[in-house]
Amino acid sequence: MNWYPWLNQAYRQLISMYQEGRGHHALLLHALQGMGIEALSYGISRWLMCQNKQGLKSCNECHSCRLMLAETHPDWHVISCEKGKSSIGIEVVRKITEKLEHRAQQGGARVVWIKDTQALTEAAANALLKTLEEPPENTYFILNCQQPEILLATLRSRCFSYHLASPNLEQAAHWLHQQLASSTYADSITALNLSQGAPVLALSLLKDEWQERDTFCQALYGSLQQHNLYALLPQLNQDNAEKRLYWLLSLLIDALKLQAHAQAYCVNQDRQPLIIALSQLPSSVLLTVIDGLKTCRHQLMTIPSLNKELLLAEQLLDWERQLAVSR
Repeated sequence: MNWYPWLNQAYRQLISMYQEGRGHHALLLHALQGMGIEALSYGISRWLMCQNKQGLKSCNECHSCRLMLAETHPDWHVISCEKGKSSIGIEVVRKITEKLEHRAQQGGARVVWIKDTQALTEAAANALLKTLEEPPENTYFILNCQQPEILLATLRSRCFSYHLASPNLEQAAHWLHQQLASSTYADSITALNLSQGAPVLALSLLKDEWQERDTFCQALYGSLQQHNLYALLPQLNQDNAEKRLYWLLSLLIDALKLQAHAQAYCVNQDRQPLIIALSQLPSSVLLTVIDGLKTCRHQLMTIPSLNKELLLAEQLLDWERQLAVSR
């Protein structure tokens, strides 16, 4: 599992707490997607399981370490959504808690790692509460989530909460350039901005979707020049329409920032000509279009079986009507 430099401080802080006897048996780690929280959770798990710890590091040589490296340790329990499912049910939790009633197979620590705590159903979360409150000896829980505020308050109260903050922009941009030397500084900053500062997510965007975004931005610029926003429909009506709407919204909001002479805070630092073109639109039109697109995106993300093409077409035609009225 890949390790990332911005995890070092968090790892040292948390492991030091366990070394000093202040470590909590239930650790709730929350961070944005793309921060590498899985690597941090695995690293802490390895240290807790190691039978011959070397200060802040696991030894990598004992039997437990070898089992952890092979991801076959019988006392390391990983809970995540099963393939094709978006939630973790009560039966999964019950199976783990039943295993914890027996002695550890290797005679050392046991770790339960819940990869997506938000996916626990209410019944599953409630089933976990008693074990979190009265855990078996030498048993630790590591819970990952992106939005701790949506978890049951009773669940949060039984954990030590730790927020893994995004690294500073310069550090993250430097790391991105090391991973992908072909990306420009403006590309790296924009990818980080679009990823809320999460470097791993930004790297994925640069590697897998940057050309797609480039084509989308060119199509938007052409539609503006031709005064034909409806022509953008084929670019929006894609499987990842929600993401494309997010790109579009970020550009429109950047146009408002430019109008307010706050271009230093623009998200899309690599798209200055496009932002300038959008900033020529009246601010009243930009605000109305932004509101409509935000509602459209929310509907696509939360309401199943919507006619996506019709909904997107309506937004683009409404944008054209707004422009016609403002002229």
